[in-house]
Amino acid sequence: MRPRPTAPGRFGPAELRLALAAPRPAAGLTSEWRLVDGLRTHTRRAPGPGGDVPPVVLVHGLAVSHRYLTPLAVALSSTHPVYAPDLPGFGLTEHPGQAYDVAGHAAFLAAWLDTYRMPPVCLVGHSFGAEVAAALAARRPDAVRALVLAGPTTDPTARSRAGQVARWLVDTLREAPLQAPILLRDVWDARPWRVYTTLSHSVRNPVEEDLARVTAPTLVVAGSRDPVVPPAWRCQVTRLVSDAHPVEVPGAAHNVATTAPRQVADAIRTLLAPTLRR
Repeated sequence: MRPRPTAPGRFGPAELRLALAAPRPAAGLTSEWRLVDGLRTHTRRAPGPGGDVPPVVLVHGLAVSHRYLTPLAVALSSTHPVYAPDLPGFGLTEHPGQAYDVAGHAAFLAAWLDTYRMPPVCLVGHSFGAEVAAALAARRPDAVRALVLAGPTTDPTARSRAGQVARWLVDTLREAPLQAPILLRDVWDARPWRVYTTLSHSVRNPVEEDLARVTAPTLVVAGSRDPVVPPAWRCQVTRLVSDAHPVEVPGAAHNVATTAPRQVADAIRTLLAPTLRR
């Protein structure tokens, strides 16, 4: 039985069990491994209902993995095939010797798409994953049918490790407490040095340059209580992308894809509806 969707800002025991289930099958999600760019890569996936609908690929943030995106994967799986790969060194994917920067992760994700022989996808990136998704969409417009930037980093007014950590600490007070075991498991899997180095790459990444090159229809999604991605930065992101529209989820904080999966899934379906008619 699938967990009952919860209201924004909530995350209950059922969602926690689902997030920590991999590699065991749960709620229609299964795990598989493929060799991508020399790394044994884990992907959590749901087959979807079939038919001519675009796959949705979920890209996680810098300290985490597919786990916290499983509520959104389940919410989307009734209408779309969903894939949530673990990036190099995170989750259940093999650890490379170094921490990839944004361009490195984007190149890896492009190789992942090629390995799966994907048609153009709806690419959903959250937090640091939004930076990776924007970089891929800018470099491989042929591969990205639509783009979702959920809680995109990094706001230039806090573009430092200290600035981002300070905002993240504020966010922890606004998130559902049961998300903490997922974060602890993910940091343990990735190792703190990889998280720290990836954060350093994030705050040095000129994300504005990639955003200005994105041509795919785009949603900029954020929770109304997100301290990491304040309204002024969301507006700037929306202006930089040529075909972008903002979506604010009332009551949600930074982990909007985790605590408001139904609302985010509905926004994604609305984004994709015009492309399905083409």
